Amino acid sequence: MVKFAVICASNMNRSMEGHYQLKKHGYNIQSFGTGSAVRLPGPSASQPNIYEFGTPYTKIYADLVSQNKALYAKIGLLEMLERNQKVKLAPQRFHDEYNDFDVIFTCEERVFDAVCEELLNRTGMKSKPVHVVNVEIEDNHKEALVGGKTILELARLIAESKNLEQDMDGIIEDVQDRMPNNLLYMLAFY
Repeated sequence: MVKFAVICASNMNRSMEGHYQLKKHGYNIQSFGTGSAVRLPGPSASQPNIYEFGTPYTKIYADLVSQNKALYAKIGLLEMLERNQKVKLAPQRFHDEYNDFDVIFTCEERVFDAVCEELLNRTGMKSKPVHVVNVEIEDNHKEALVGGKTILELARLIAESKNLEQDMDGIIEDVQDRMPNNLLYMLAFY
């Protein structure tokens, strides 16, 4: 079974929608963030809510409800956290994860760059390939749903492949032609 990972900055919205979609369809999936901390909108743009990776989604949910339940319900954070609680315990940071994956999906170019850099820093000692695919997704609930469907379609085609190294370029081209998200692809090594 193909081992997938999906990664965004905070492991809250885009990566969790991808994780949710793939988990719902029975894929072997984990999700992560690449930021230094988990950042969520706050009462103003200059006052974000910041949490450490590993803080349970239930604790983040309770904190936001205690701050301003109406505001965070209105902007969709509570609904997002309810979904996340059904998927896993807490946001995780990719740089602290040393499991090997066959395919890593990222959700924006700067996250793609951070993941590729981290993989290069791990020196490729195992000579095991990992396919890194960026699915460019704007960080809002609506676009996360669309991006999650693109990730699901990529996962379906990848899982059906008999020779991923040979088929990957064609899979990327096919999905790029049919789905709305821009894609980037790089083959890296563990």
